[in-house]
Amino acid sequence: MLTPGVKAVLEKQGYRIVGRHSAVKLCHWLRERLLRKRACYKAKFYGIESHRCLQMTPSVAWCQHRCLFCWRPVEHTLGAELGNEVDEPEAIVEGALEAQRSLLSGYGGEERVTQEEFREALSPNHVAISLAGEPTNYPRIAELVEEFNRRGMSTFLVTNGMHPERIAEVEPTSLYLSLISHSEELYRRINVPRVRDGWKRLMQSLEAMSTSRARKVVRITLVRGYNLEEPEAFAPLIERASPDFIEAKGYVHVGYSRRRLTRQHMPSCDEVENFARALAEATGYRVIDFSSESKVFLLRR
Repeated sequence: MLTPGVKAVLEKQGYRIVGRHSAVKLCHWLRERLLRKRACYKAKFYGIESHRCLQMTPSVAWCQHRCLFCWRPVEHTLGAELGNEVDEPEAIVEGALEAQRSLLSGYGGEERVTQEEFREALSPNHVAISLAGEPTNYPRIAELVEEFNRRGMSTFLVTNGMHPERIAEVEPTSLYLSLISHSEELYRRINVPRVRDGWKRLMQSLEAMSTSRARKVVRITLVRGYNLEEPEAFAPLIERASPDFIEAKGYVHVGYSRRRLTRQHMPSCDEVENFARALAEATGYRVIDFSSESKVFLLRR
């Protein structure tokens, strides 16, 4: 399913391809935890062990959006939808775990890595189903999440909301929905959809999220000049989704996003905090935590 050219680009960037359409890549914060004992903000907010996190996707090169702020090579996206002839969930899980072990193999001889943490890293207890592409494009995403859960792993599913029917049926530990735009006009400017009914799908996904039994998180990536300036405009959409948490996170000028945006689009930590506090005022949520190095503020009902 992956073309040789796209596969070569991904492998050069450190992705390990699994089967015909899935991939694994070591998270920056996994390496930081092993080498420098620094953990990601999800460890602080939700208790995740960064060195035991598997970062993967079952749809590495298929997405309905070409978001301006995305650090991934959206220019190499093969299409909006993955299709129905796909690999088995169990095979994807086995392949992803094996790929993670292979990618970690060199860290066993690194003097900064303790043998205890190295062994723990080889047996991840958490999976972030995100990485690249849109995970819910995989039509058997509910089965994939169930397969990880069956192995005793907590599951974070990150989605752009383009498959509301799959959001309604999937049961991860945490359901992350990326909400970047507060209007259809802004959605078309910053998310750059490949599908005509993307805004409608997103609104349906917010509704589907409201009834999910997962821990529900709406994540707003903030880009100066686009969506930073009107925090109160997000309030009606937050009410529709009824998440347990909101993450207000500043855009970072890294990766392929540097071809589409400038450093001037990157908000300061103070700007993100101001947005978060204004959003809290508009929604009735409250700011309960933050990570200054990741420029992210956590709101809770």
